[in-house]
Amino acid sequence: MFDTLTILSCLNSCLDTTTLNRLKTIVTAMLTMTGRITMLGISRWTNEGGSYRTVQRFFNTKIPWEKIHWRLISQCFLDADDTFILAGDETVVTKAGKTTYGLNRFFSSIYGKTVPGLDFFTLSLISTKQRTSYPLMTQQMTHTEDKKNDKKRNYCRRS
Repeated sequence: MFDTLTILSCLNSCLDTTTLNRLKTIVTAMLTMTGRITMLGISRWTNEGGSYRTVQRFFNTKIPWEKIHWRLISQCFLDADDTFILAGDETVVTKAGKTTYGLNRFFSSIYGKTVPGLDFFTLSLISTKQRTSYPLMTQQMTHTEDKKNDKKRNYCRRS
């Protein structure tokens, strides 16, 4: 089993001390929790220094996740003898509701039709030796009404 706190200590160059300490506290709590993961639940499972307000502050902090992913992957999983492929893929996650940010209708190849959901793009480093994907970046893709209206206007102009 990995020693989580030792692994996270390699992030000194990516995060300031306060944010790194909060991350270590929250990760330790999340790995020991059972049931739903909520901010209140995390604060209840933390040791000293993990109040509900501390958890809120952590989740309100802007964190360079791409740098953190790269740092963890390069420190723990990269092998000099391996060959890697950089790949990107867009994924649709179905979602019910009407007020979720980015909710729209997207084509899902699994269902073979457009479905209501959220659209995510992930860039991954794929190890050919271990046949494992290491996600470097995941970003929610949003499609604004302006783009839809522009497409409709351009279509109407051509006719």
